[in-house]
Amino acid sequence: MLNRIDWTGTQPPKATEKGIWGWMFFDWAAQPFFTVVTTFIFGPYFVARLTDDPVSAQAMWSNVATISSVIIALLSPVLGSIADQSGARKPWIGFFAVIKIASLFGLWFAAPGSPMLYPVIFMILASISAEFSIVFNDSMMPRLVDRTEVGKLSNTAWGLGYLGGMIVLIAVVTLLAASPESGKTILGLDPLFGLDPHAGEDARITGPISAVWYLIFILPMFLFTPDVRRGLPFGAAVRFGLKELRNTLGELKERRGILKFLVARMIYQDGVNGLLILGGVFAAGMFGWATIEIGIYGIILNIVAILGCLLAGRVDKAVGSKATVVISLTMLLLATLGIISTGPGYTLFGLMPLPTTDSGGLFGTAAEKAYILYGLLIGLAFGPVQASSRSYLARSVSLEEAGRYFGIYALSGRATSFMATLLFSLVTYMSGSPRLGMATLILFLAGGLALLVRTPYPADRT
Repeated sequence: MLNRIDWTGTQPPKATEKGIWGWMFFDWAAQPFFTVVTTFIFGPYFVARLTDDPVSAQAMWSNVATISSVIIALLSPVLGSIADQSGARKPWIGFFAVIKIASLFGLWFAAPGSPMLYPVIFMILASISAEFSIVFNDSMMPRLVDRTEVGKLSNTAWGLGYLGGMIVLIAVVTLLAASPESGKTILGLDPLFGLDPHAGEDARITGPISAVWYLIFILPMFLFTPDVRRGLPFGAAVRFGLKELRNTLGELKERRGILKFLVARMIYQDGVNGLLILGGVFAAGMFGWATIEIGIYGIILNIVAILGCLLAGRVDKAVGSKATVVISLTMLLLATLGIISTGPGYTLFGLMPLPTTDSGGLFGTAAEKAYILYGLLIGLAFGPVQASSRSYLARSVSLEEAGRYFGIYALSGRATSFMATLLFSLVTYMSGSPRLGMATLILFLAGGLALLVRTPYPADRT
């Protein structure tokens, strides 16, 4: 059981065990959007089946992430500072939930051959709403548990999120996604609701499903998790929040450890975001994977990710958030090198030839199996690198400044994330090779890791 304590020592927090679980269920509610929409089902569908030009569609999907990242980077610190002044976080989460849910329902209309403009707009709105909600939810975390337990809380919540995403993904793959040739799901059943795979309905339905899931499972947070009391009225909160943001940005010049952590995180998170956004569509383009193959791949990664978060919670408590992040980034670097070194008939840049025969089943070639092995490293690492980064900051700031610093934290995760996806798009356009585009992610992962190892822990330590 996680021990609840007020970090300031002035008064005990009001969070009950239900309140802590309610907060963790936010990750459970939010993750299916990232799992089945962004990464494994709708994203690959957008690239491979919405149009007849997968290279242009892949670049357009990257542009969606770029535009979203710029908006998130510009507004997250502002919203975080305003939240510190207005107090309550839940009204903000509710406001952005409405936008996210409506946008996800709009994805149903992205039929093959339809204009790409509308799903692009809906994805941008859903993405920025999801990330803004995370800013407010994350800023609630430091008040729930003792500082020594915050890494365990963060990784447990992240693992719970992966479990929720995996459940939805399994349901989609086994009950909704059908082979275009046979019209049957992987279980040999007709898809539920009479979904037509030729019309992309098995992929398009992931938007409405994620919306309903989110609506249902954010309710425990609203019902049980304590919120900060309301502070200033909205207008005054905006004025004072913007002033406080300016003060905080100036203050970072003196808090060099926190600044160094935020810059390091800004760099390596670009690589992590790019790997999550582009990994599935890269595999779809290389191997021609349909919804079923992408879905099974996603299930494998999510099972491993749950295990990774559970292990990382113990590692974080034992050796700290910094060591957990360093280990995770090293694993992601190795995985990325493995992915870009693999193609039909080879891996490790041709040093290890592979047979090209196809067994005819799922992942029938040796190259596909090698890709999955590298994916296991990603599954183990990409949850802990984000969850322990979150606890790294939570251990480094006070309760009163949590909102604005988590807003800047969101900025650090998005400020230059358009660089990773933009560089991918430019290299892909210029070379015609998504493989070279994926290789650019190594620059971000390695650069962030190099800076992080020279950052103090906690980051406010001189």
